[in-house]
Amino acid sequence: MSNGVHDCFMRKRFLFYIRCYLGLRQMVTKPARMYTKISGPAYTRKEFMGGVPYPKITTFIQGNQRKDFEIELQLVANESCQIRHNALEAARVAVNRKLSELVGIENFFLQIRPYPHHVLREHKMATGAGADRISSGMSMAFGKPVGTAARVHSGDIIMVARVNKENAGNLKQILHKASIKLPTPCTIRISKGAEIAHRLGI
Repeated sequence: MSNGVHDCFMRKRFLFYIRCYLGLRQMVTKPARMYTKISGPAYTRKEFMGGVPYPKITTFIQGNQRKDFEIELQLVANESCQIRHNALEAARVAVNRKLSELVGIENFFLQIRPYPHHVLREHKMATGAGADRISSGMSMAFGKPVGTAARVHSGDIIMVARVNKENAGNLKQILHKASIKLPTPCTIRISKGAEIAHRLGI
């Protein structure tokens, strides 16, 4: 093999390893189905861990907390599961944005009940074509923290929202759209103003 061909081969091999290394460092968000099922005890003692990512959801109560609203709806989980912090944030943003546009910030109340205490772990490995040549590790490894999730059981309240009776229909639709972003089927329950809601056909 001539020097020119050898140098070209070594350059391509070096670039291949660099791409695999960058792929290992820049991990993408894994599908939610990998973390939805509850298994084993909760992993929550962050004082003994290092490098736990901060959850995306930071606001759990929004809107007008002082006003007495006529209607209160609750989003209730039908199945036990783990809800990742980014899913909670996506549901919160969906409800808050629509309610702010339709009724205004002073005419609704929103509360997110679960907090993502459980720390998710992942054994990071390079992915892609030929990555097995440079990245092979033991199976069922303990892993490193990659995010947090809230453990929710069947019948637990995920979200509480309050509005006046003229906006109750819109709130029910908004909560349904927010439930699609969560990894469990949900039920919308009327916890206050049931008689008013039934008269309105909700």
